[in-house]
Amino acid sequence: MILSVNELAFTYPSHSVLQKINFSICKGDFLAVLGVNGAGKSTLLKCINRVLKPCAGAVFIQNDEVGKLSQREIAKRIGYVAQRQESVCMTVYDAVLLGRKPYIQWEASKKDLEITHKALKMLELEEYSLRYLNELSGGEQQKVVIARALAQEPNLLLLDEPTSSLDLKNQLEVVKIIKRVVRNQQIGAVVSMHDLNLAIRFADKFLLLKNGEIFAAGGLEVMTPENIESVYSISVKV
Repeated sequence: MILSVNELAFTYPSHSVLQKINFSICKGDFLAVLGVNGAGKSTLLKCINRVLKPCAGAVFIQNDEVGKLSQREIAKRIGYVAQRQESVCMTVYDAVLLGRKPYIQWEASKKDLEITHKALKMLELEEYSLRYLNELSGGEQQKVVIARALAQEPNLLLLDEPTSSLDLKNQLEVVKIIKRVVRNQQIGAVVSMHDLNLAIRFADKFLLLKNGEIFAAGGLEVMTPENIESVYSISVKV
């Protein structure tokens, strides 16, 4: 088992965001986290990665409690892609090499450079390596941040709305890449998503959040019209 989340809860001073969250994933699992805006999807990913400190419960990665690991150790095990990325002036190659930061002591080693090349190749970014980020399209920039996360050699990917602001073609391409990498590298992925069609097409497991609680969890069998209507408050026809 790669990830286990046990009785996780998170509360801001003004309101509760997550309550009694329990789930786990194994190697090769692609878990889609679904729900309306404000359901707690982004907060859940941040709690797993220790960007936010849960007020209750625990998160375990490969049986080690995340709360007891150093930030460097967490970065070696978890590749996190936030919903919004800062715009920086650097080449694609340098941006992906940043993923090796948890491993670099004084300067990048031969191994660091080799892994950076491998990540670029996995995302088909080799021809863009010397171009600057601001010269790329939205889809290409999203591939770069995923490549940077993969350069960390993580056991787990956390992706917060990786297809937001992308056109339909790039949405499909990015999710295909995530699915391929998870399967080929035998890592886990927890991906918050809005597009139900993409989630149903590519995810292996589903976590439906409603008001900060798990409404339904499991395989494709939980993606019923009744569950979707309850979570999204919309009428669904299949």
